[in-house]
Amino acid sequence: MIEVKSLSKRFGSKLAVDDVSFKVGRGEVLGFLGPNGAGKSTTMRMVTGFLPPSAGSVTIDGIDVIAQPIAAKKRIGYLPESAPLYADMSVSSFLAFIAELRGMSGRENAAAVDRALDICFLDPVRNQSIDTLSKGYRHRTCLAQSILHDPDVLILDEPTDGLDPNQKQEVRNLIRRMGEEKAIIFSTHILEEVEAACTRAIIIDQGKVVADGSPAELKAKSKLAGVITVRINGLAGSGIRAALAALAGVSEVKESATGELSFYGQVVPRKADTGLSEAIFNLCKDKNLVLEELRVEEGRLDDVFREITIADTKLAKSA
Repeated sequence: MIEVKSLSKRFGSKLAVDDVSFKVGRGEVLGFLGPNGAGKSTTMRMVTGFLPPSAGSVTIDGIDVIAQPIAAKKRIGYLPESAPLYADMSVSSFLAFIAELRGMSGRENAAAVDRALDICFLDPVRNQSIDTLSKGYRHRTCLAQSILHDPDVLILDEPTDGLDPNQKQEVRNLIRRMGEEKAIIFSTHILEEVEAACTRAIIIDQGKVVADGSPAELKAKSKLAGVITVRINGLAGSGIRAALAALAGVSEVKESATGELSFYGQVVPRKADTGLSEAIFNLCKDKNLVLEELRVEEGRLDDVFREITIADTKLAKSA
């Protein structure tokens, strides 16, 4: 549904987006991650046709955004960063106005407004003036305008900005549900949202794509991925540590705490999926030790994000 090829954007001497390429299919929710100033919003603006690229191309359902902008934009719902609103309008009249701009009138217009109000939990404030709304309700009104025409493609820039925890969860659930039938890109600084709502994530830094994969694939790049945390009782800590270190596939054993007859720490495998969990369980069984805790770390997305973007920044500075 979305195909981006070698997209670049230059502002004077600054190259804000540098040869970015990716695809998003129907049924995919793509999280767009990156530090401030990485080029996320600029890329999204080019995907929607809001900004022309300096080089490269974007197609929406096979339609070139530059060559056929109206046809492409009909298929896109866009929630921009700091989306504008008409403060003197009520929520329903604003949405009706946007629906009219989208070519809807009469019953079709009214049905689209009612549907958007319901989906975005705005019915309690439908007749309220926008200038009296809280920041959260304003943002949800902006989100509602992006889905009025039931588009196949949604581009959402910080869709949970300004929402309270309950509202954020509602929007994440909404994105996940809509993502079953649409192609969605949304940018966020909240990494837990990627795990909660995305089927895939891209990390962009200094205008370049530096990582692309499912949340699980990205977490597997973490230094903690595969590390096993254990708590074992029944033998002197040094003895347990030596027994763990002797297991095949162990790279390192790290103590967090030891007691007279206990060990608490981490077992670091040489590589992922070496069967260490089962080996540790059998060790405890054979030596009559009490295994109180055994937990395999999946890895942490925030660690991967920091490792990739900091490493990329250091590389750029040394070049």
